[in-house]
Formats: sequence, C-alpha cells, structure tokens
Amino acid sequence: MADDLKNSIAVAGSGLQAQSARIKIVAQNIANSDATATSPGEDPYRRKTISFKNVLDKEIGAEKVVVSKIGVSKGEFEKIYDPAHPAADKDGYVKKANVNRNVEMMDLREAQRTYEANLSVIEVTKAMLTRTLDIMR
Repeated sequence: MADDLKNSIAVAGSGLQAQSARIKIVAQNIANSDATATSPGEDPYRRKTISFKNVLDKEIGAEKVVVSKIGVSKGEFEKIYDPAHPAADKDGYVKKANVNRNVEMMDLREAQRTYEANLSVIEVTKAMLTRTLDIMR
C-alpha cells in the first residue's frame, strides 16, 4: 500500500512538472503578444505550443505525463495599419504576433487548475502516508 501511495506522488509530481512547463510557455506567449516585425517582410514572434504524452515508468508501474513537444503555431499574423513603423510593408501594414491573449489566459487558468489538482493529490497522499505510519506505530 505504501508503495502505491509513493507512486501516486511520483505520478502527480510529473503532472506538476508538465503544467509548470505549460505555464512557462503561456507566460512567454503573453509577454510577446504585442511583438511586431522589426523590418519589412520579417515575421514577428510566433505563438509557442506545448504537447504532452504519457510515458510508462517501469520502475513504479504507472504512466507519467511528460512534455513531448514544444512547437510554434502556424496561424496567420494579425496585420495592423501603421505606415510610420519601420517594419511596415509597401501598403503600410505591420505583422503582429499571432498570440490571442484571451486564449492564453484560458490556457493559463486551465494549467493553474491542473497544477493545483496535482498538488492536492500529493497533499492528500502525504496525509494518507502519515496516517498509515501513525497506525503502524
């Protein structure tokens, strides 16, 4: 039983690491959401994406979540009219990062809730381990 509880902590810990990586990507996207190209024809910051996968940890006999890929979104850039900008094209438009702050905030909230859920699993499991040890004394 104690091994199962320790393994539960390991699995939840992998969830904490995955959601921490997700929060980092979201933070980068939000920080660069107003980025524009710096010269005509150049692309601005591209939204980063993150994907996860399950990996069997043979030592504990359970699947953990890990980051499988950090990529970039191929979505279109927003174009804003600013003919005075150094990166404006011949029509006066400047490419702006393909980051939607509303989407990023939703991703951030989901990552936060998932992080907190994994943290709760660890706290409950730790309490169960402590209680088990107390009973065994």
